[in-house]
Amino acid sequence: MVELRSELLRTVSERGYLHQCTDLERLDALAADGPITGYIGFDCTADSLHVGSLVPIMLLRRLQQCGHKPIVLLGGGTSRVGDPSGKDTSRRLLTDTDIARNMIGIRSVFEHFLSFGDAPQDAIMVNNADWLERLNYIEFLRDYGRHFSINRMLSFDSVKLRLEREQPLSFLEFNYMVLQAYDFVELGERHDCILQMGGSDQWGNIVNGVELGRRVKNRTLFGLTSPLIETASGEKMGKTASGAVWLNEDRRSAYDYWQYWRNTEDADVGRFLRLFTDVDGAEIQRLEALRGQEINEAKKVLADNATALCRGTEAARAAAETARRTFEDGGIGAALPVVEMARADMEAGLAAFEMFRRAGLSASNGEARRLIRGGGARVNDIVVVSESQPIGAGDVNDQGVVKLSAGRKRHALIRPV
Repeated sequence: MVELRSELLRTVSERGYLHQCTDLERLDALAADGPITGYIGFDCTADSLHVGSLVPIMLLRRLQQCGHKPIVLLGGGTSRVGDPSGKDTSRRLLTDTDIARNMIGIRSVFEHFLSFGDAPQDAIMVNNADWLERLNYIEFLRDYGRHFSINRMLSFDSVKLRLEREQPLSFLEFNYMVLQAYDFVELGERHDCILQMGGSDQWGNIVNGVELGRRVKNRTLFGLTSPLIETASGEKMGKTASGAVWLNEDRRSAYDYWQYWRNTEDADVGRFLRLFTDVDGAEIQRLEALRGQEINEAKKVLADNATALCRGTEAARAAAETARRTFEDGGIGAALPVVEMARADMEAGLAAFEMFRRAGLSASNGEARRLIRGGGARVNDIVVVSESQPIGAGDVNDQGVVKLSAGRKRHALIRPV
């Protein structure tokens, strides 16, 4: 491994973000000599990003922390096509209304991680619809399409895997890599952007942009990818039994977000502290050396810091206090997720399995039944003994709610309305 000169590349390497780079030594020299500009693209396929997007978000944060300029590229244009990378089937086509709504939903999360403004190293946010929607198709094919080899495009994993599995890949999706490459060239012209970053599944798309910039603009561009993150047990980062771990408060409460990090596997604590928090390296080394019950303290540090970055210090503090009251004092913390239930349904009573599903503690009735059969379901801290046991108005406690628990760490409150 080459000795790195720049703070940026040292940080990226030491904290576990570095997977591949098109020209590591030259990029390192440029980053050591002065500020550079880099970007990552985020398509607007949902109204919130999830934990799976945190590594690229944190990469932009590291870029800015090391004195460089980050660009957040929102895919208002490319979201109309759909990136085939990492997908077994075609993405659902989104309407312009869908994309506009989703874009509003994901904009706010970046303000927690980056500083935006007019200073040289302040982040900016741009939308590729600004240039993609104005392209003349014939001129674009003539000027840019001739630089792409179909033979090579077929060799990229995002295409090859779909074809090997005999799964359909539309011409629309096939064009995605061309548009992403053009984005890089356009950002180079508009903002002197020389670096595109992304997950390792984006390597082929990024290399296309680097080569296109050299061929059509004689610009030297660079690509850097991070490894795709899995947990120590091999699970995809950000996936849980109840679905994706969303970054927006309206999709996942601060308490549930804090709990996600608190439940990190022992073997992942040090790695996740490096990737997803600003805790310094020496303190991380101390925390990851803890063993037995002491490792739980490290998990709380991870949960506190990761939640503070995404939701703010006060939200992290409230979530930690709710966890303390719930687990240590046996009480009901104020930040526990609350599910409002029609009073008529509460009067009639619902079967336990259905109540747990409605509360979001199980993804399906079948999963709720298995939870109950396994003895993991509690109502007001009392074990549920039957899947069809009615839960209703008679279970409302002195605080006006019913406390549901799935295992020791997942809770919700049902409030009649």
